[in-house]
Amino acid sequence: MITNTLSTIKATRKHLLKLIEGLSTEQLNEVPAGFNNNIIWNVAHLISAEQGICYTRANIPFIVDDKFYTPYRPDTKPTRFIESAEVDEIKELLITTIDQLEANYQNKIFANYPLWTSRYGVPITGIEDAINFLPFHDGMHIGYVMALKRAIG
Repeated sequence: MITNTLSTIKATRKHLLKLIEGLSTEQLNEVPAGFNNNIIWNVAHLISAEQGICYTRANIPFIVDDKFYTPYRPDTKPTRFIESAEVDEIKELLITTIDQLEANYQNKIFANYPLWTSRYGVPITGIEDAINFLPFHDGMHIGYVMALKRAIG
């Protein structure tokens, strides 16, 4: 079951990469009027959220460099221009972190995952619920990316 969810997450994230394909670094960093963030913040936020939901909540150190975690946590905004080399790293991590999550799940490192409730009222009772929550969260931010893409023209 979790393998299907992880496959769905990877497919959705690959769709997101196709959605932003061809956008310039400037377009990815643009914060249009009426928005609080930009496209690349939303993409990196998916990595940060997955790390927080799956690893930090389980008291396991996140597996990415902190520059891909803390600046993209909930309630943050872009604070700097993300250069193209870092954009490429974010795009790669969007997929590789899911591969690593799957390996870590299979190695049962999340055995002591605690109960909590998401800000959307979704009860998370273990790592399986956490992983099953990710497609909802990713989908919401893909919607934001689509709106941002329309807004930057």
